[in-house]
Amino acid sequence: MDMNLDINTLRSVATLVCFVAFLGIVRWAWSRRQTIAFEEAAQLPFADEFAQPKSIKSASPRQVNVGVEHE
Repeated sequence: MDMNLDINTLRSVATLVCFVAFLGIVRWAWSRRQTIAFEEAAQLPFADEFAQPKSIKSASPRQVNVGVEHE
């Protein structure tokens, strides 16, 4: 058996490995166990909407005077 390993064989093996990895990622992403974690992660951008905004009076002077140069 001749085991010549040329660049085309290497490319074919790399393509096959990447395709199998892709299928593994797709299977993991669509698995039922990940649904709850993904649902929670999808709501993270909206988590700040219900928090109380910080009033300007309670902010430190450095936070209020952003962009103002002091002498």
